[in-house]
Amino acid sequence: MAEYSKDEIKRIEEKWRMKWQQNGVYKTDNHSDKPKYYVLDMFPYPSGAGLHVGHPLGYIASDIVTRYKRLKGFNVLHPMGFDAFGLPAEQYAIQTGQHPRVTTEKNMATYVAQLSKIGFAFDWDRKVVTSDPSYYKWTQWIFMQLFNAWYDRTANNKVGKARPMTELVAELEKHGNKNIVAVCDDETPTITAAQWTAFNEIEKENFLQKYRIAYLAETMVNWCAALGTVLSNDEVKDGVSERGGYPVERIKMLQWNMRISAYAERLLTGLDTIDWPEPIKEMQRNWIGKSVGCELDFKLASGDDSIRVFTTRIDTIYGVTFMVIAPEHELVDKITTPAQREEVTHYVEVAKNRSERERMSEVKRISGAFTGAYVINPFNHEKVPVWIADYVLAGYGTGAVMAVPSSDTRDYAFAKHFNLPVVDVLEGPTSDITKDNFEPKSGKMINSGSLNGLPWQDAIEKALQHVETLGIGTRKVNYRMRDAIFGRQRYWGEPFPVYFDKGIPKLVDEKDLPVTLPEIDAYKPTETGEPPLGRAKGWNYKGHPYELTTMPGWAGSSWYWFRYMDPKNDKVFASKEALNYWKDVDLYIGGSEHATGHLLYSRFWCKVMKDLGYVSPEEPFKKLINQGHIQGISKLAYRINGTNKFVSYNLRKQYEVTPLHVDITFVDGDVLDVEKFRNWRDDLKNIELILEDGKYICGSEVDKMSKRYYNVVNPDDMVESYGADTLRMYEMFLGPLELSKPWNTNGIDGVFKFLRRFWNLFHDNQGNINVSDAEPSREELKVLHKTLKKIAYDIEHFSFNTSVSEFMICSNELSSMKSNKRAILEPLLITLAPFAPHIADELWEKLGHKESILYASFPQYNEEYLTESSFEYPISINGKVRVKMNFALDMPKDDIEKLVIASEVVQKWTEGKAPKKVIVVPGRIVNVVI
Repeated sequence: MAEYSKDEIKRIEEKWRMKWQQNGVYKTDNHSDKPKYYVLDMFPYPSGAGLHVGHPLGYIASDIVTRYKRLKGFNVLHPMGFDAFGLPAEQYAIQTGQHPRVTTEKNMATYVAQLSKIGFAFDWDRKVVTSDPSYYKWTQWIFMQLFNAWYDRTANNKVGKARPMTELVAELEKHGNKNIVAVCDDETPTITAAQWTAFNEIEKENFLQKYRIAYLAETMVNWCAALGTVLSNDEVKDGVSERGGYPVERIKMLQWNMRISAYAERLLTGLDTIDWPEPIKEMQRNWIGKSVGCELDFKLASGDDSIRVFTTRIDTIYGVTFMVIAPEHELVDKITTPAQREEVTHYVEVAKNRSERERMSEVKRISGAFTGAYVINPFNHEKVPVWIADYVLAGYGTGAVMAVPSSDTRDYAFAKHFNLPVVDVLEGPTSDITKDNFEPKSGKMINSGSLNGLPWQDAIEKALQHVETLGIGTRKVNYRMRDAIFGRQRYWGEPFPVYFDKGIPKLVDEKDLPVTLPEIDAYKPTETGEPPLGRAKGWNYKGHPYELTTMPGWAGSSWYWFRYMDPKNDKVFASKEALNYWKDVDLYIGGSEHATGHLLYSRFWCKVMKDLGYVSPEEPFKKLINQGHIQGISKLAYRINGTNKFVSYNLRKQYEVTPLHVDITFVDGDVLDVEKFRNWRDDLKNIELILEDGKYICGSEVDKMSKRYYNVVNPDDMVESYGADTLRMYEMFLGPLELSKPWNTNGIDGVFKFLRRFWNLFHDNQGNINVSDAEPSREELKVLHKTLKKIAYDIEHFSFNTSVSEFMICSNELSSMKSNKRAILEPLLITLAPFAPHIADELWEKLGHKESILYASFPQYNEEYLTESSFEYPISINGKVRVKMNFALDMPKDDIEKLVIASEVVQKWTEGKAPKKVIVVPGRIVNVVI
């Protein structure tokens, strides 16, 4: 008897997973006349915890689209791999001595097994692993292209583009750099061809470093001594490392950098060409932070130095009452007076250990120190005090701000905190500036200066002209985004293809790639402070020392979608044929937490690769969807403070209690398994319990699904209990893909029952296949085509939760009709296949098909069956409905009237007399007045 039972589900799903693998049904060809469709998931880091039920959410959605597009006649690429370099594996290696590769490979095997159980249509032959030398060979090769490139602002119709360094060197040899308009270091001097020729090898390379897209420079970094590495801003919170909570300090260090700032404008304008969530676009716009304004110099009141500021509102210059410079500003030490030295030194020491992200985001925290120095306002020649404050960043703009407290909230708060003057330069009463969240007014200037009475746009223009006439500044477009640090003091990362000859960084020969990670005796820095690679014995390139830092985690993920196109190629990172066929990613699904990291760097690398002629798309990902999170339902027990007693949920308010997260496997519904709880930890063995009705009832709350809260649900357990098809459909049923929602195992039973009911449509009461070749009724066709239309629309619009609801409605309607017609069930089965592939392929085979349902075609709905041909009219007698009658929608009103009057019910109420009036409203109602 073929009942849809737990044992039968297990048999079916194991059978089809094996068949799909043996028959290679997911293999994708780069040669096809079909239109291409490239579906990509953000590949995971293989952590030791494995997957919980929240992880597959985006994968299930992308898998549904993959299978649907394939049924619609597309050649679909849907690969999977692993972002395998990372700090967790390295920290484990430091603690245990086990090579990070061993941990990583073990974790990847767990992930592959878990993903396979859920039935994803991944082409595993195309798997990429960023820690595999055959992969990072090409990460190193791409780095070499970035090292050997510079950004020419005049190229590409003035948009600018990357060009080979050989072209820059050729220009330097002929004319020096007087005609070169490039993105380069601010302090780059103008030199002649003769000066260039006179440079020695070291001087030439130092000069070229000012132009290279990948370059070495002294950079302020987040240094974590306990972890022995530089951390990104994302990895630092409240002055400590996010992993481990170790102290982090800001220090200057020679670091590899990526000149992403060269692409700021293209990264900004490119956002208008891609179908991404608006919040992600806005995050990138804010991160890039374009400002159009002016740079000008304020001369110090004593000495010859000047402090350069950038402002977008030069028209407010008469309202400058103080200046603020970053604690790291190069002039801090020079301009600080002896009286202020101690206070300033202490402030700088504290500020340097705060991350830039903290300093930018803490708008309510006000701190600063007066340097004792003054500058002269070049417009009204008044002396302006110079302060330092950590809300100004050395790397943004010039590292100095002309403070106008009457038109900036942060300047105003700073002025009030330190009792500094506020001069109103904008139309309106000064009291208005005390309002929260005020914005600079767009009225006319009322100050007595030369900008008096001008609209602010005109005032800005006049002030700019004045600045340029005096030669104290220039117009400038500024960007908040700074170049990206591209080095980590770690072992478990891509080695740089760089060696040093007399201190000069040079690239290894391409034929010698990859530069592989050497074996070392420990995975921590050397006793002299060098990165872990400093421990490698005899590790050098033709006698020259290698670079000892490794690339950051985002290196391998900044181009991996291209490698999926041609993953086995050992000649190039991907063949022209594969690149020209797949081009870019049509649908990308992943987390919004990567907005200003991976997603920004990927766009940057793609643009560089396009400029250098290696790829054709300007943007890597056409459409992006950020899936929400599946949250965990935590279970709580309540310890009475200062005791060894726990009180049940509904009695807790009688005591002062502290909640304790309980392992959810100890709880059935809300009832705690007391024995398991006591045996969980030593400190719980002798606890006392205050029960209610003989039971301990736990409380519940929604948390992030995490081992920390003991609320993780393993997808393997769900597959074991209900099957992969049920898990897939239930995760979609929970709610819209983009929204976060709590996991509730209680709801999964409804989806399981739907699949069992669907299975029964194909079988008789004895469990035998029972499908009829008889012609379906119009009502059956209507149910089918309504469902076909809805499912196609939902998948195209990524509304998977409403699709599951539609399948349930359809199944109920067909069950009530006892429908078992092949003409109805076959197309319906194809429609269900993207959501529940195992049951679909099993039933497809039972219907007599030799090939997998994957090779079928998605059925088209017919609008004809959705158009109503008749209508059941409510027949109202003197305003009250007494009966309903079915008439064709195209029946003339006179005919309807005659049939209504002649009907038995109406005759009964009229007692055979002619009614006074009959009102027929086509397609709505018939009203008989007697």
